[in-house]
Amino acid sequence: MALLTKKDLKLITDPLSDNNPITIQVLGICSALAITAELKPSIVMSIAVLFVMGVGNVVISLMRNIIPSKIRIIVQLVVVASLVIIVDQVLKAFQYELSKTLSVFIGLIITNCIIMGRFEAFALANKPWRSFLDGVGNALGYAVILVIVGFFRELLGSGTLFGIPVLGDPIGSLETGPTGVYAFGYENNGFMLMPPMALIIVGLIIWVQRSRNKDLIED
Repeated sequence: MALLTKKDLKLITDPLSDNNPITIQVLGICSALAITAELKPSIVMSIAVLFVMGVGNVVISLMRNIIPSKIRIIVQLVVVASLVIIVDQVLKAFQYELSKTLSVFIGLIITNCIIMGRFEAFALANKPWRSFLDGVGNALGYAVILVIVGFFRELLGSGTLFGIPVLGDPIGSLETGPTGVYAFGYENNGFMLMPPMALIIVGLIIWVQRSRNKDLIED
């Protein structure tokens, strides 16, 4: 028996494109705007959400038959809050400066609509393996958008990737002057580092998706 059937595979691939949680379902927009000015925080937030969604979906699925319906939201919040605390403590232990950069946004994973939505819509009705795949798929769909937005915002706004200059030196030395693309008059676009630019980039991604797949265009 194959580890992944076609239906299982779709749980991972659909959120990457035609059912993306950010660009199609319009969930998790806040973090896409707030922490994508640099690529590194974008990737770390993506990994954090991947862990919380993957493990959280499995836990909720395992408990689905014993959770009283009247308190299911409370149970879901307890599960996701416990996982977020683990992520927060690991970051503080191994990446303290980055944990300060992400600060409150790690805590806000608790109320991330994508996570609570998958708990409610999928994990409560499916077995652990499929719930795990659904969590991983939606987390990867979320991560793809964050990484794309973070890549372009840092590259065009700061001329760096992971804090490393990749477009040259905008100042240079007295002898050589600016180097790289800055030698041709290029200037970093400070607007790229502002939250509205993240929304514009997400909008461009949505436009590209709908241009490629006409079925995504609402009547």
